[in-house]
Amino acid sequence: MNHKVFAQYQFKYYLNGSHYIFIDGRQGQAHPHTWEYILTILIYKDSFLEFNVFEKAIERFFSAYQGQTLNEVKPFDVIMPTLENMVDYFGEQLREVIRETGGELIRIEGSETPTRSYVISFERDSLFMTNIAHYTRDSVDRIFDHLLDGDLSQDSAH
Repeated sequence: MNHKVFAQYQFKYYLNGSHYIFIDGRQGQAHPHTWEYILTILIYKDSFLEFNVFEKAIERFFSAYQGQTLNEVKPFDVIMPTLENMVDYFGEQLREVIRETGGELIRIEGSETPTRSYVISFERDSLFMTNIAHYTRDSVDRIFDHLLDGDLSQDSAH
């Protein structure tokens, strides 16, 4: 029996779109980007989840922003679509998407150039820790049940 409680997947997504920001109260020109997002997802090892389950859910989420001028798409029509604001918003939204799919978002990293990234880690977040504790308790219970069932069936064979 495999006693690993958790495993991790890592995904990269590319969001093609454009945005503009305001500097010193003046609107800059809209300009294109290919933003890179790297998501690290913790999965509960007890059940098999294919990569594509997460890929499809995350692609559906990002599809609303793909090819758009982000300043014209909610919530970036009222929140300036800086890299930091995008990672903050996408991170919170994707936590729910990933949790509904059977995982926990550990970390999200967003880049607009190969040399600049903005990273958020959820590992110390209270909700993340609560969910991990719950999964760990369930896994330990299953391991003990398995061991006890094995011991009982061996005793009855003698």
